[in-house]
Amino acid sequence: MPKLTFSARLAAICLLLSTTAASANEVADPTVVVDTSALPAITSSTGDANPYRGNPRAADIGRHAFNQACARCHGPDADNKGQVGPDLLKLDRACTRITDPATREMCIVDNDQYFLKSVQYGKTRVGVVHMPAWKDVLPPAAIWTIRTFLESRSRPTTPR
Repeated sequence: MPKLTFSARLAAICLLLSTTAASANEVADPTVVVDTSALPAITSSTGDANPYRGNPRAADIGRHAFNQACARCHGPDADNKGQVGPDLLKLDRACTRITDPATREMCIVDNDQYFLKSVQYGKTRVGVVHMPAWKDVLPPAAIWTIRTFLESRSRPTTPR
């Protein structure tokens, strides 16, 4: 096997670094617009849970928001086949297996907060942005509509 010349090695390193730098600069698309004016306003009394859970209008708005903001990594309509991002329809799978209703509800609310913070602040590991922060583009109401859409698409698992 022939040895690589110094210039070939240098070119390979530069290519690798430029690819990493490009993905490290991943940013949220500022052109995404989500109109939540048809939904009830979110108040401080809403608590930590998704305030639009079970609201079909919110799920419809969330579908459009998802397809604008999230589909390129998580698949159109959250159909995750072959996508780079995780399958978001599985987010509550562990919660649905909990038999105690109060504990199951706490698990879902915990997932609500995890989802909200993940979308707002993104995901960065070892200096590489795996998901950009959306807090400057999507207000909480828009993020909750996306969560509602995902819940409407989730495959239910019956408790044991």
